[in-house]
Amino acid sequence: MSTGTQTVLAGQVEAAAKTAGLVVVAQQEGKDFSGGPTARFTLGLASNPSKTQTLELSAAFDFSGAALKGVVETYLKETATRLKNPRPDCYLTLHGIPLSFGKFEWPFHPSTSGADTNIVHGETRLEDGKESILHAKVAASLTVTFAEVVAALEQPFAESFIYNAVRKTMDQGQLELVKSGNRQPVPVTTRYYSSKQQKFIFNDTTEAQRQEFLAAKVFWLSGVLGGGEPIWLTDPRDAQYLNTTVEELKKTAAAVAHEGIVLLTADTEFGTPSAALMSHREGYEQELAAALQFIKPSFNEEMRAGHTNM
Repeated sequence: MSTGTQTVLAGQVEAAAKTAGLVVVAQQEGKDFSGGPTARFTLGLASNPSKTQTLELSAAFDFSGAALKGVVETYLKETATRLKNPRPDCYLTLHGIPLSFGKFEWPFHPSTSGADTNIVHGETRLEDGKESILHAKVAASLTVTFAEVVAALEQPFAESFIYNAVRKTMDQGQLELVKSGNRQPVPVTTRYYSSKQQKFIFNDTTEAQRQEFLAAKVFWLSGVLGGGEPIWLTDPRDAQYLNTTVEELKKTAAAVAHEGIVLLTADTEFGTPSAALMSHREGYEQELAAALQFIKPSFNEEMRAGHTNM
């Protein structure tokens, strides 16, 4: 990575981070999957630099153009809000599985298997408050057609829909949490994108489902994993995953608060669990156990014994 390129990108990141309420805590050179140079930035909250997230970009990436700059600025603004969570790396699936995301190797790299796809590797882990070792190493593959929808194959442009594709794949029982194992595929295709509406679509949900989702999210991410600290209820990443809007999520948050399930902060953007919600621990743990059983591969015993009419 040349000094000039490094300085330009560093300046762009520093300025965009400052606008979003972040600071660059550290910067170092890195390498992508193919050995190409990257720039790795550790970003911290300006109000609490100990809360950090890594941003890794291709060394030659330039987001000075208005279209790219707008996406990066929005990404960093959301990052700043998400870092206020006690566990910014954690998310919930619709089936009630709390997960953390980490070890993603940005940016995308061309497939080495000969397939006409771009790949990003990462890892998701079960976060049930019991130091579980269950995890899934994932290889999210982006088809060439789908890649045309993405402005740049860099972290700020893809992290949201990649995380949601992982959650969706797990919802479908096609991604298993294991103690050890090889990388599991997470195909990301145009089925997750509506060209007519020009937006990503993962799950069609009802208001009742969204209320259940927010209640479970607060239970796990605040009550179990976050020591009762407030968590962001109107995360745009969840809105995308649930095929709704941030405005609708605000209404959903107000509804669960009205039922005494969640206690909203003054800004109504964050919430903590009520005593009534935490009293349902057994039910949430049973739901999690059922979800983990659902994603565990099973075999048709009759076919194994040769009892088949094929």
